[in-house]
Amino acid sequence: MKTLNILVVEDGRSQREMLRDFLRKEGHVVGEAEDGERAIRSVREGHYDLILLDYRMPGMDGMQVLRAVKGINPEIDIVIVTAEGSIDMAVEAMKAGAFDYITKPVEFDELLLLVARVAERRTLRKENEILRGVFRGELFGDKGVTTDRIVYRSDRMSSLINMAGRVAASRATVLLQGESGTGKELFARLIHQLSPRSAKPIIAVNCGALHENLLESELFGHEKGAFTGATARRIGRFEEADGGTLFLDEIGELSAPVQVKLLRFLQEHEFQRLGGNQTLSTDVRVISATNRDLEQRVKEGAFREDLFYRLNVVMISIPPLRERKEDIPALIDYFVKRYADENEKRIKGLSSEAQDVLLKYDYPGNVRELENIIERAVVVAREEMIFEEDLPFRNRPATVPESRQGEEGMLRGSVEELEKRLIVEAMEKAGDHQSRAADLLGISERMLRYKLKKYGLKAS
Repeated sequence: MKTLNILVVEDGRSQREMLRDFLRKEGHVVGEAEDGERAIRSVREGHYDLILLDYRMPGMDGMQVLRAVKGINPEIDIVIVTAEGSIDMAVEAMKAGAFDYITKPVEFDELLLLVARVAERRTLRKENEILRGVFRGELFGDKGVTTDRIVYRSDRMSSLINMAGRVAASRATVLLQGESGTGKELFARLIHQLSPRSAKPIIAVNCGALHENLLESELFGHEKGAFTGATARRIGRFEEADGGTLFLDEIGELSAPVQVKLLRFLQEHEFQRLGGNQTLSTDVRVISATNRDLEQRVKEGAFREDLFYRLNVVMISIPPLRERKEDIPALIDYFVKRYADENEKRIKGLSSEAQDVLLKYDYPGNVRELENIIERAVVVAREEMIFEEDLPFRNRPATVPESRQGEEGMLRGSVEELEKRLIVEAMEKAGDHQSRAADLLGISERMLRYKLKKYGLKAS
């Protein structure tokens, strides 16, 4: 069950302490108040998920406290604790915003069920907030650009982004699988950003970039004298990420000893610094990523099966760019604008030939490769448009079989003739007014001027 912050408001000391002790044994964080005024002060000063509120108290009664608390924080769930003969009052309290009521003497089994309902309700509320934000564009911006720069148009990527939103509210470990350059770290940062841990840090570690001993020290820290050169104690990434998220990239490269220590942490939430004997604990969510087949690594004996299942509670497989080509135009537009702004260049877009080359390419380096291509093209471009000669592989054969290249050329010629004819007709209908003609064609006026120049047509 999710741990809740609970405030017990009860004027009877023995009843209050009994509820407090029981809920603490169940793993919850519990505060207490003996009257309404202290309860309201506690709500103003602290954070509570649930209040167990006695209805009959000296001074302020339960209804007055309920209204005051809801005025301070309407998201707090309130359960009225009432005597058998006051159920009508409890029902009135529910109409005023209470979640439910429970009668005295409180049965612990009934109380546990009620607390579990509150915990489930709060989890669902968080997930729904996330998903509503997705669909309103509050979290993800316009037309498929997340706040962490995941640019997409495809239904496949949209589903994965929604999945990220759904798992963000949980504590479950997530395994991101995909080729290099597909954006696994961006997904990890998106999940963190949408999670209740977003106010705490996300720390990224590339497990394939460090030697075994250095990686163990990097993750778990070390004590002074743990190895040659360890002249002082150093805290590791697990301690730095306390309360937040640790992103372990290239998890498949972990050595056997480090796998053992990571498994222990995932099981017990405990670890020891390198060279130390003190057991430490920290609250960290682990998101890992790999471009390797971990199941195959398990079969080969190179990766622990129990660790694999601990990491793989939720798997998100990110497809390579060649399998979601409908995302390429959006990515091109995004990177052109970004690097044009960075380099203070007035780049308006790509020629149809350059766009065609980029759409046909298979991108073995995925989104990262496309980004590098666009950055270079923006830097070397001498005009307001990026042309085919500005691309680094303009002389490379297209990824179309040689036998079909003639067909492709014929098709391109037919398309261009059709495009030319449509432009001529639109200009005639618009009386050679470019803005109106562009509206008729459904393109920008800038693009129309480019097409007019390309086809040698009259431009008024």
